[in-house]
Amino acid sequence: MLKTPKDYTYDKLSDSLSYQEYRIAQNDLITVKIYSNDGFKIIDLANTVNFTSFEINYVVERDGRTKLPLIGYVSLAGLTIRETEIFLEQVYDTFYVKPFITVKVTNKRVIVFPGNGGKAQVVNLANNNTTVIEVLALTGGIAEDGKAYKVKLIRNEANKKPQVFLMDLSEISGLKAGNTVVLANDIVYVEPRYRFTKTLLGEITPLLTLITSTILLYAYLKK
Repeated sequence: MLKTPKDYTYDKLSDSLSYQEYRIAQNDLITVKIYSNDGFKIIDLANTVNFTSFEINYVVERDGRTKLPLIGYVSLAGLTIRETEIFLEQVYDTFYVKPFITVKVTNKRVIVFPGNGGKAQVVNLANNNTTVIEVLALTGGIAEDGKAYKVKLIRNEANKKPQVFLMDLSEISGLKAGNTVVLANDIVYVEPRYRFTKTLLGEITPLLTLITSTILLYAYLKK
């Protein structure tokens, strides 16, 4: 699964991948909170009610747009969380006095194959800038049968050719690559180690059991 040819040219890992921020993607579920007056009432302990605010939960559609009250459809896919907040504050400035806006993605996730068949997991990301190493840790780490020196980060962004980055996490020198920030719908794939003896034993064990049972049955009937 997800194998690459021997002569496959992997995409180049760069330092910028370790510092890039999470960007909103298609099918993200976002929570938008809007306050007036620069959010003054959020910290006004003397009066915690009757201030202008509202909260929206909405899905970013396949075309990257989101429909919000008063302003209709706006394109948010590809923006960082902070860029989205700044953009919406500018747009809602027409309707609110000094709008203060916070944005949170509540369903961002990646898929992890830790190197052991049948153990793949969909990992929900609580933090905006989660790294490859953190995602692997959330799944229990690289499996015993996984090749730590052959970890692939597959990035499949909309309307773009999939990028495949190869990482060697078997040594401390691979820590830099492991600090690459994952984005929505990334796949972290640890190539499994093919164990010939284990596989062969698994395949012939049922046959040996059948032969042994047949011999025992024959010996019993001969008595």
